[in-house]
Amino acid sequence: MNDVWQSDWSLMTPEWIVLAVAVVLLLIDVAMPDERSRRPLAWGAALGAVLALGATAALIPAEPASILHGTFRLDSFAKAFKLLLLAGGALALLIVAGWNPKEGSRYGGEFAYLLLFALLGAMMTASSGDLLTLFVSVELLTVSSYILAGLRKTVAASNEAALKYVINGGIATAVMLFGMSYVFGLTGTTNLNEIARRLQETNEPYMLALAFLLLLIGVSFKLAAVPFHMWAPDVYEGAPVPATAFFAVVSKTAGFVLLLRLLVTMFAAAPAEGRDPSSLLLSMQPAIAVLAGLTMIIGSVVALRQRSLKRLLAYSSIAHAGYLLAGFAAMSWAMIDSLWIYLLAYLLMNMGAFAIVSHIVDETGSDDWDGLTGLYRHRPLLAAALGLFLLSLAGIPGTAGFIAKLHLFIGLVVTEPGHYVLAAVMAITTVISYVYYFNLIVQLFFRPLFSSAPLGRMSAGLSAAVVLCALGTLALGWAPGLAYNVLAQFDHFGDFLP
Repeated sequence: MNDVWQSDWSLMTPEWIVLAVAVVLLLIDVAMPDERSRRPLAWGAALGAVLALGATAALIPAEPASILHGTFRLDSFAKAFKLLLLAGGALALLIVAGWNPKEGSRYGGEFAYLLLFALLGAMMTASSGDLLTLFVSVELLTVSSYILAGLRKTVAASNEAALKYVINGGIATAVMLFGMSYVFGLTGTTNLNEIARRLQETNEPYMLALAFLLLLIGVSFKLAAVPFHMWAPDVYEGAPVPATAFFAVVSKTAGFVLLLRLLVTMFAAAPAEGRDPSSLLLSMQPAIAVLAGLTMIIGSVVALRQRSLKRLLAYSSIAHAGYLLAGFAAMSWAMIDSLWIYLLAYLLMNMGAFAIVSHIVDETGSDDWDGLTGLYRHRPLLAAALGLFLLSLAGIPGTAGFIAKLHLFIGLVVTEPGHYVLAAVMAITTVISYVYYFNLIVQLFFRPLFSSAPLGRMSAGLSAAVVLCALGTLALGWAPGLAYNVLAQFDHFGDFLP
């Protein structure tokens, strides 16, 4: 017990900030009169996320350390991905601050602090060094997300989204926990570093492979990877737009953090049957590659038939999960660097697109792509910003999306042996994605006005989110060295593995 109280709690400063702000906002929301607007609470939550982001940046020079008997780790991996999670959370909260649904901002207070609790779970996932804390962190994220999806209690689609999310999330949790139980049974410990050491000595390769597959399936549900993706389009469409943006960016980033923490940390040195290849993780590359290929193909092809902006972005998100899984399947020496850059680009272009979609849905009452028709005629800057985000999602040169896809593609072809089939699938599905992204661009710039009533002015929160994302998308596209300079602080995540 003395070791616990003598721990260096300053390592958890970002988490303490997010937790404190969430609790304070909850108490303020309870004490506020019902007729008062909750919009200031969203601004306060965004400020809290920015403060936590600053605290995380201040911890970058700190030496890798762990506290609470190794259950909380502050290594380069945790610091790098917390930067992404907090930036995504802050942008999502700016969208909440500008959110203006038909029933008013009745649930604005709950949105602010529930999103912070979900963000806290994602941050703890990045720093977890133990199966127990990893599981609890993921559940804090997912349970908060269930509530966010169904927060508009008077809207049937929101209730349906929450129900589907709970059912599929429960299945994912059960499968993942089943895999964790096998790992614990084989090793007798829940500490990730100790598990990695003991798995090198195990003589149960088939049981170990079963545990790996169960964990991979559980995480695939969280990532909405094919064939475990069917919940995502309905949840994204029915949930409030700020929640959808959070699920598409922050939750997906947390899913890949979970994937890396679980599978790479524990199984990178675990033996496979026959010890050729020497690692269980390497022996599972074909299975991960098939999962990535299916996810890219199904996400891109089904998106061609979508007219709902939120469903289209949902299938786009599935396709992007496939690209990221392809980068993971390559397992190149710069795998984590490539995934980090891609997730950064994905954060910027997706959050910007959802901020504009939120404005269109609030103004028109519909997320049909007809709401984009002729937008350039009366809101040229808004149309130009959305066009930029769509070009980046498509991976057009000069945008963040191009730099991100280039990194993943290079990782696929420079490894030995090269993953040329997966690289070809990535290239083909990227070309397919041009169809639906450019269809939206045609709607924006080359179609007559759908409605004579122009959209109203964007709120300060949405405007701030769009401007920040647009500048970030252009900066990463034209000056990728800025991102490389950040990555250089983490020395290629040399302290990630035990």
